[in-house]
Amino acid sequence: MKTSSLKAFLDIQVEKYNQISFIEDDPICIPHQFNLKQDIEIMGLFASVFAWGQRKTIINKCNELSNRMENRPYDFILNHQDNDLKGLLGFKHRTFTDTDLLYFVSFLNKWYKNNDSLEAAFAQNIKLSDKNIEKALCGFRHLFESNDESPKRTLKHISSPNQNSACKRLCMYLRWMVRKDESTVDFGIWKNIKTSQLVCPLDLHVQRTAIKLGLLQREQSDWKAAIELTENLKRFDKNDPIKYDFALFGLSIMPDKV
Repeated sequence: MKTSSLKAFLDIQVEKYNQISFIEDDPICIPHQFNLKQDIEIMGLFASVFAWGQRKTIINKCNELSNRMENRPYDFILNHQDNDLKGLLGFKHRTFTDTDLLYFVSFLNKWYKNNDSLEAAFAQNIKLSDKNIEKALCGFRHLFESNDESPKRTLKHISSPNQNSACKRLCMYLRWMVRKDESTVDFGIWKNIKTSQLVCPLDLHVQRTAIKLGLLQREQSDWKAAIELTENLKRFDKNDPIKYDFALFGLSIMPDKV
C-alpha cells in the first residue's frame, strides 16, 4: 500500500477507534472515573502498570485497588496512616503483589509530599529538543529505584529503554497524560512533554498489525522496534504520531480489516 493510501486508511481507523465509546473495555477507563488531576495520575499509573493480560481482568483489579483506597487514591496516598496499609495486604495481579503495591504507595507518598504532580518525575529528565521520551523513561526508572527501601522484585514493574524494553506500559501512560484531541480519550494534563516525543506503546496486538501494514520490520518486541514503528508513524503525522495507537490496536482485534 502506498504511503498516501495507508495514511488515508489509518486516518479513517483513528476516527473509528480513537473515541470515548471504544474505551469502555480499555484500561484507560479507570483514570476516566476521576476528575482530580492527582487521582487521574495515580490511577492512570496503576492501570498502565497492570496492563498485562485480559483487559477485563486489568479493569477489575484496578477497581479493586481503588476500592481498597476508598476511591480517593490521592487522599489515601498522601494521608494514610500505617494502620490503613493493612487494607492493601493480599492484593495481587499476576506478578504484582502487595509487596510491590506497598512500595508504590511509599514512593508516591514521598513524591507528592514535595510535588503537586507526577509530571516532573518524567519531564525533569527530558528537554523539549529531545527526539523522544527515552530520557524521561530512563530518568523515572532511576528515580523509582533510588530509594534504599525499594524491593528488587518491584523494579521489574517499571521498565526502561536501558534494558531495551519496549516500555509499552509507560509509553501508554505518557500517551494518556500528554496527548489531547477532540475525542477526549487521552487527558492532555501534562504540558512539559510534546506529543511529537511520545513513543507508540508496542504490545503484541499493535506489533502484529504494524508488521502486516509494513510499518514495522523488526520482529523483536523491544525499544528499537517501538522507535522504528514510531518513526514510520511520523510519516503520517510528525507532530502526533501516537494518535494511530488505538487504530492499530483496534485493527488487531478485527484482523479481517487489515
